[in-house]
Amino acid sequence: MAATDTGSGTGPLAPGTHEISTDGVRQVYHVAGRGPVCVAHPGGPGLHWAYLRSPDLEEHFTVVYPEPVGTGRSGRPPRYGVDVYRHFLAALIEHLDQPVHLLGHSHGGFVAQSYALASPQRLAGLVLYSTSPQAGPEFWAEGMSALAAHPQRHPDVPEAAGVPAAFQQALTATDEDSLNRAFAAALPVYFADFYSRKSEYAAFRATVLMAAEAAGASDPVPFDVSDRLGDIAVPTVVIVGEQDFLCGPRWGSLLVEGIPGAHLHLLPESGHFAHVEQPSLFTAAAVSLLQRHS
Repeated sequence: MAATDTGSGTGPLAPGTHEISTDGVRQVYHVAGRGPVCVAHPGGPGLHWAYLRSPDLEEHFTVVYPEPVGTGRSGRPPRYGVDVYRHFLAALIEHLDQPVHLLGHSHGGFVAQSYALASPQRLAGLVLYSTSPQAGPEFWAEGMSALAAHPQRHPDVPEAAGVPAAFQQALTATDEDSLNRAFAAALPVYFADFYSRKSEYAAFRATVLMAAEAAGASDPVPFDVSDRLGDIAVPTVVIVGEQDFLCGPRWGSLLVEGIPGAHLHLLPESGHFAHVEQPSLFTAAAVSLLQRHS
């Protein structure tokens, strides 16, 4: 693994936008905030980084937001998979050249778990946010069942009736415009209470963009580290929205049961995006990691 800094030379943690080249592939990242370093890896796969931006978190951490390869201004790798994202994350953390806290959201939580198992010596702590230790058939069956039930949960909201179909359209879209239109239409299912706060979430909705190539790439190896969670040996907090249709309390509980000393934070009025739905509680949960160092 060869990472070369091609940025401005103002230092890897200077506020602003930076980039490195790893194996000839550009990886862009953004730095904001103050305090201990926290690398925040977005989900998807294929989600652009901006949706994960958390000004509250930046009051407590110097947050490094990578644009994962295949998204935004980062380059396109030869192939995709959790191991590929881990490889590029490892290059970024090596470039930062200090122990970091690592926050992984959703699919980014898969990457974070994979990294924590491979390179624990680089980590000061781990935040697993709206994620799961596996993404097998049972995981997807439960999520799709909850998706199908979404219209019945909101019988008086006409928009809710189209959410399951929009979600399926997003899964099969092959071009960026179609993908992002469909995903925007499906987005309400990810929230605990989208419709009564629709105007409040409008700006956030506009930041949730996906890259079609990365989103449509199948991981050659189904993600499952359930049997290896006991090997994660860094302070860990798990943050779960109680009303998350996809990565809800069951999956967060499995993480906490498997990772020694991990602590679970359930956010009662959140779905998949607690940093937007309940930002103060989300930040308090993440910051609690700083008190969990052994």
